[in-house]
Amino acid sequence: MTDVRLSRSSPPTEESLACRPVRGPLELAAHHEIRRAVFVAEQGLFAADDHDEHDEHPATVHVLGFVHGEPAGTVRLYPLSGTLWKGDRLAVLPEHRRSHIGGPLVRLAVALAGDRGGSRMNALVQAPNVRFFVHLGWSPVGGPEDHLGVLHQRMTIPLARR
Repeated sequence: MTDVRLSRSSPPTEESLACRPVRGPLELAAHHEIRRAVFVAEQGLFAADDHDEHDEHPATVHVLGFVHGEPAGTVRLYPLSGTLWKGDRLAVLPEHRRSHIGGPLVRLAVALAGDRGGSRMNALVQAPNVRFFVHLGWSPVGGPEDHLGVLHQRMTIPLARR
């Protein structure tokens, strides 16, 4: 996808949103900084950093979402076993949450996992975001559960190749 750069005074439109796998170390650093801003500083889910072993795995895909050409959100996806994939670490900076970059981030993660041979993707979604994921075609599995002190819902979606 191409980045589209518009003036900061323009309201976000579909044309001003772009999502893609990170390109190079600077974009990967931006990806991690957004996660740190949301999961460490804002939500307090992690003490210092949310980095884990999945970040180092070569099959992990780190995705960056842009609003008006500026990094605004992230998602990460990786294979679990066979054709099962996991999507996690969906994070959008507070100042970009009204831009609607979350939907394109999730849809790209689903598409990329399908393109890589996945047949299903799972996620553990914070309870306030369940309706958003249902709107994107995901289904809840089981009931809500505590994860890192926050209520989460297991969710799943079938994958298809583009």
